[in-house]
Amino acid sequence: MTLATTSAAMRNSWGLTADAVDLRRPARPENPLTLAAQPQRLTLDLARTAVVVVDMQNDFCHPNGWLSGIGVDISGARAPIEPLAALLPELRAVDVPVVWVNWGNRPDQANLPPGVRHVYDGDGTGGGIGSTIRSGTPVLTSGAWAAAVVDELTIDAGDVRVDKYRMSGFPDTPLDSILRNLRVDTLLLAGVNADQCVLATLMDAANLGYDVVMLEDAVGTTSPQFCMQATVYNVRQCFGFTALGSDLTVALREQS
Repeated sequence: MTLATTSAAMRNSWGLTADAVDLRRPARPENPLTLAAQPQRLTLDLARTAVVVVDMQNDFCHPNGWLSGIGVDISGARAPIEPLAALLPELRAVDVPVVWVNWGNRPDQANLPPGVRHVYDGDGTGGGIGSTIRSGTPVLTSGAWAAAVVDELTIDAGDVRVDKYRMSGFPDTPLDSILRNLRVDTLLLAGVNADQCVLATLMDAANLGYDVVMLEDAVGTTSPQFCMQATVYNVRQCFGFTALGSDLTVALREQS
């Protein structure tokens, strides 16, 4: 059974008997944690926090995936693997939900506009979403190896998985509904590419009213370094905060 049908329901539920309904949600005691961050030090309430891990999937991060197959150096996409492998078990241990958001398009692509298809097939030769030419598995397609999280990262039975169909994880998906049922206010953002899908998801989250913290060492990109620099600047300047996942890992271990 997944978190979407257990923890979310437990966090956002009524008290029910045969003749009465109690509309008060279950109380969640605060669990504060103070962390070095930019532009200011943060105190998080872990009881109202979730981590959203974006696109740590085979097509972007595996040597046999789509990006590598078209000649992209994926070392930047693989950089978050080790920090996330250390951090995620510590977050789960204090009941912080882990939400995996991956490109997982419909096989028929019925909900994809031309602009999205063009991003991955710029010359119209058919080598983008759904193609099996280079990797032997449908590119960025739900249920395929291409859309699965890389083997180095463990998905726990209580984690949540969300397929996305745009750079951001919010449009046309249940991500916002899931997060609101989990009753979280603060989102830790991790994954790839920092300047593309992570940033787009972070911006939408901020616009929806979530507090957003990008974990600098738990994001990566295959873009030039100036793209990462601009992303970090814009997150701090316009949307929220940046912190180090390694600092968070240490703080969680010390707290426990």
